[in-house]
Amino acid sequence: MNHIESLDDFYKQRLKTTPKPLQNVIGHFNVFAFDDLTGCSIKPIPYSRRGYFKISLIKGKNKVHYSDKSIKIKKQALLFANPQVPYNWEQINNDQSGFSCVFTENFFHHFGNPLNYSSFQPEGTPIIELTDEQTSWAEQVFSEMISEWTSDNKHKYDKMRMLVFELLYHAEKLQPQKTDTKNHTNASQKISTQFLELLERQFPVEDARIVPLRSASEFADKLSVHVNHLNKALKEVLNKSTSIIIQERMLVEAKILLKHTNKDISEIAFALGFKEPTHFHNFFKKHAEITPSQFRID
Repeated sequence: MNHIESLDDFYKQRLKTTPKPLQNVIGHFNVFAFDDLTGCSIKPIPYSRRGYFKISLIKGKNKVHYSDKSIKIKKQALLFANPQVPYNWEQINNDQSGFSCVFTENFFHHFGNPLNYSSFQPEGTPIIELTDEQTSWAEQVFSEMISEWTSDNKHKYDKMRMLVFELLYHAEKLQPQKTDTKNHTNASQKISTQFLELLERQFPVEDARIVPLRSASEFADKLSVHVNHLNKALKEVLNKSTSIIIQERMLVEAKILLKHTNKDISEIAFALGFKEPTHFHNFFKKHAEITPSQFRID
């Protein structure tokens, strides 16, 4: 699970080729139907982080493992995957079809930011089940992508960006997120964003590596702010204390390691910065209301 699948890995394994550079364009983009992918309906999708973004229209019964959650797709859904969150999906039936587009963040250089949409944010909704009518619309968007992408139109890159934003825009409408109506100061928002980025950069936990920052004061020192100032900013923007946010993220990573790796529980405890396995056991049971061993076999 520690391996991060690169674009090169994806192309070699699924397309039996290597990614081609785009002419006079920063970043990378491609779009394809599932039928174009080698063994897509046979080979399991490995549970891992990807070094790129992906939007997929999945048609068929599936079980998606995303971060520490498992979500069943009964018929059809849009999946929004980003480099920060590991995922895979299991096919429940053999009747599978769909489309995917893959891209890097810098493909949108000076053309908006996909990360501003909730589907690509930590608290957002990455999997959105669709009605037949919504699926028909999504198929038209992907079909238009493929048609334009294979054309010689010199402006097709802008068209791809527009169609990606169309998918993101409609996903936002289909499943709007709860928003905090309070007006945050720019300073609080900036500190909160920097804190969350610093928190996420600690994961995934690699072999022989320990999570370096575990307390509110350690994060405050790294961000060069007073711990009270950090707490106030996070309370204002996220309505949670620094310690609670750290604990919740550590719990998510613990669940991922327990479910999707073969690491011993003592190894997981050490990697997450717990001095003793019993400390990890108590932390996990307190917040998950189940022991690590019980969670692993559940």
